[in-house]
Amino acid sequence: MAVQDTVTYTYKDIFSLSTVAFDKACTIDHSVLQHAYSIYWIQEGKGTYTIDFQQYTFEDNVLFFLSPGQVFTVDSEEIKIAYKFTFVTDFYCIQTHDKEVACNGVLFNNVYETPFVKPCEKDIKKLQFILESLIDEFKQSEIAQYDMLQSYLKQFMISAVRVKKENNTIKEGIETRLFKDFSMLVEQNFRNLHSVTDYANRLGVSPKSISKHFQKIGSKTPLDFIKIRITLEAKRLLIYTDKTVKEIAFELGFNDPAYFTRFFTKATKQSPLQFKKTY
Repeated sequence: MAVQDTVTYTYKDIFSLSTVAFDKACTIDHSVLQHAYSIYWIQEGKGTYTIDFQQYTFEDNVLFFLSPGQVFTVDSEEIKIAYKFTFVTDFYCIQTHDKEVACNGVLFNNVYETPFVKPCEKDIKKLQFILESLIDEFKQSEIAQYDMLQSYLKQFMISAVRVKKENNTIKEGIETRLFKDFSMLVEQNFRNLHSVTDYANRLGVSPKSISKHFQKIGSKTPLDFIKIRITLEAKRLLIYTDKTVKEIAFELGFNDPAYFTRFFTKATKQSPLQFKKTY
């Protein structure tokens, strides 16, 4: 690996920006469990990443958005110019900002959606301007630097949300709101609540209504959403912790480890131990 220039700007270990430029394309292999929110902007290069066990192939100018707990693996990459933003909740509290930039918004904490967007030339210029302003602010030691850095980060994220909305068909209305509310509740409660009825009761609607709304927007069934989220967490725990299958089963709300094993095997075509051995 021949690195020409690698620079990292950091603000009190709660927000950082790394810029990397290679004198020629090179390959880096690694696999990490995310512990903070991250944005990867690959300006020039190509590769294949696996995010939460789903593979994505990209080429030039793509933005990836990763949330804490997600498994990020580089299968192959040839990168010339790339940037990485990393921040913790204490710096930019995802849950208290505008709804579309919030935890149940468009970019983060949505394991059911593609975790990247591809900006067009007009969008690239806007994002680049924000990025350069952010770097310039990192170099300063002026008053209210925290607020300025946070402001630029929010501008960058809002611009990315607009890009995703322009390039993807995002349906509006009661069905979409219900979908977002349901997916957020699942994210918060999947370890303890496993039935559609549990979530329907919290949303104040019937399970049948939720199923009909999901069908209208061409989504998976509500029960499938719950199962997918449980299975994903089980995979993460199997690979990135030393917990036993029994411990994982209890952590995910299964009173019977044998039932959890059957659940996991049906979802992945592998037993928990077989899956762990494979990775």
